[in-house]
Amino acid sequence: MQGASSNKAVPAFQQVKDHVLQQIRSGDWKPGDLIPSERELMLQFSLSRMTVNRALRELTDNQLLVRIQGSGTYVAPGKYQSTLVEIHSIDDELVARGHRYRSQVLTLEASSAPLALKALGLESGPVFHSVIVHFADDIPIQLEDRYTNPQLFPAYLQQDFHRITPNHYMVQIAPLDKAEYSIESKMPDSAVRKLLQMEAGEPCLLLSRRTWVRQTVATAVSLWHPGSRYQFTGGF
Repeated sequence: MQGASSNKAVPAFQQVKDHVLQQIRSGDWKPGDLIPSERELMLQFSLSRMTVNRALRELTDNQLLVRIQGSGTYVAPGKYQSTLVEIHSIDDELVARGHRYRSQVLTLEASSAPLALKALGLESGPVFHSVIVHFADDIPIQLEDRYTNPQLFPAYLQQDFHRITPNHYMVQIAPLDKAEYSIESKMPDSAVRKLLQMEAGEPCLLLSRRTWVRQTVATAVSLWHPGSRYQFTGGF
């Protein structure tokens, strides 16, 4: 007698999951590809939105898909990695892994705000402040909020940070001598979540780093990364 379990119908949401997995494993849907919308999958399988949403949510929880608020659902390109042994420019790391890199400069200004002066250990300003979103395959992967010492980098505000990253620029001008950093899991506020196109309730990996040129603090930066899309690695 055949086992009863072999005759059980596959749950409706599992049919959608199996279809998505098949498309990914066959290579028809590649990392970074936008997959059909919930509505398209509803029509294709004649299922409710709730059922399709469950399938996509479970695949997202398993980090096989990435859901970008206001944009759609993409095949996960794998967690982007950044080494902690050396300071690398994010564009180099992403391109080396076969991704297309671009940036969006949101802020490039002089600032005398107390927070800016404290970050660099200065009594008076102004200091330079930049806020940049870094993308891999049009998926936002890092929000960089940086304060820079104008004594070391006087032409900082004149740089085209769509063409060159702050890391690349600063290393050319004054190679860094020392760095300190901390990493924590932190819930982003609504502004950070919107810029990184994250789902509500998803935490960030926040890397806070200060670097020195000789005995002078060169820059202080906060790097926000969606927890589902990024990981840090290191070794000696």
